Amino acid sequence: MHTSIDVFAKVRDHDRTELLAAARAADVLPYFHVLTSPAMPVVEMEGAERIMLGSNNYLGLTGDERVMKGAEDALHRYGTGLTGSRLLNGTIPLHLDLEREIAEWMGTDDAIVFSTGHQANLGTLGTLLGPSDTVIVDSGDHASILDGCLLSRAKLRPFRHNRLDKLEKMLERAQGDGGGVLVVVDGVFSMEGDIAPLPEICELCERYGARLMVDEAHAAGVLGARGAGTAELLGVAERVDLRVGTFSKSLASCGGFVAGSHEVIEYLRISSRAFLFTASAVPAAVGAALSALRVLRSEDGPPMLARVLENAQRLRDGLHELGFAVLAPQTLPDGSSIVTPIVPVLVGDDWKAALLWRALYDAGVFVNTGLHPAVAPGGALLRTSVMATHDAPTLDRALEVFARVKREFEAEHGPLPGPEPS
Repeated sequence: MHTSIDVFAKVRDHDRTELLAAARAADVLPYFHVLTSPAMPVVEMEGAERIMLGSNNYLGLTGDERVMKGAEDALHRYGTGLTGSRLLNGTIPLHLDLEREIAEWMGTDDAIVFSTGHQANLGTLGTLLGPSDTVIVDSGDHASILDGCLLSRAKLRPFRHNRLDKLEKMLERAQGDGGGVLVVVDGVFSMEGDIAPLPEICELCERYGARLMVDEAHAAGVLGARGAGTAELLGVAERVDLRVGTFSKSLASCGGFVAGSHEVIEYLRISSRAFLFTASAVPAAVGAALSALRVLRSEDGPPMLARVLENAQRLRDGLHELGFAVLAPQTLPDGSSIVTPIVPVLVGDDWKAALLWRALYDAGVFVNTGLHPAVAPGGALLRTSVMATHDAPTLDRALEVFARVKREFEAEHGPLPGPEPS
């Protein structure tokens, strides 16, 4: 006996089918393009050389000889895979060294390493929260945070992006929910590139008795004197309960971590299903992450941290001068300003964003495209990002391409959004 509804019907009739087909027909689909070289400042992609402004390789360490040697040494010593979970046969000395050095780097009691960054959020939130608890999230938080919240079945209270008044309203409402309260924010938001106001968030969490978790995925290895992230940069590391990060960005590998108190980390080790019931990361990935962390923590780290922020400022200012809509530098509590390595270019319309992406791609510059639902409706953008290893001539060449493409694009498709009046 057959059921009346085919569970696969949704794959044929979802609301983006026609849009996807049209984008493919027009050859403007900005996703799944094939890289055929290492992830360097200039790459080979689909038969042509392109300036890479779409990578999260913020320190450029994927091509560092020390990091590659760390991966190679781990591969030769431990083989291609560990074929089991960390709980059983999947823990090697490199894991223990990496967890210890992450805790030292973050200034916490302990740390735990997951096989992916997504699992770090999923496994932490899905374990620490339950149906009687409340989790308060920024609307700009990464999808893995939302996935972890949904898995936990905790009461979800989102607030408008970086709006402290809305956060306080959610904290007030949570007082009547009856369980524990956890606030979760990105340190640097992955699409906008802006920084969470952590000092004010810490103050609100302390006032209302809530715990705070910060996802430092796009800030660890980028911000702070030691590259330990937004909490370090803003001087609130000791006031943040849990800090989550990934190895797939500045640390040139794949995996994720959670750093915090020993009792919480130990609880995750014995209770997190995303940790217990997945295979351990391949040795080469662990070896690369450990080597990258050691490079960052060496005397070579501070100059790399300075360079990536200098490059971000150079790209942002250049795009602003060309008339693109880019975010203003953010002012820090000490009065200085900063531009993170994520420099979004606001376009607005999805189709215009796809067409502009294609024009840049054809001209030799690769960027990422953020369309709804990754961004708000009408908020389509091109997400550019820089590495410490970009040199000035390469960035200037990319800006020349942006200038030429903008002139040609606007002549055919009309004006793009411009900078906000200062």
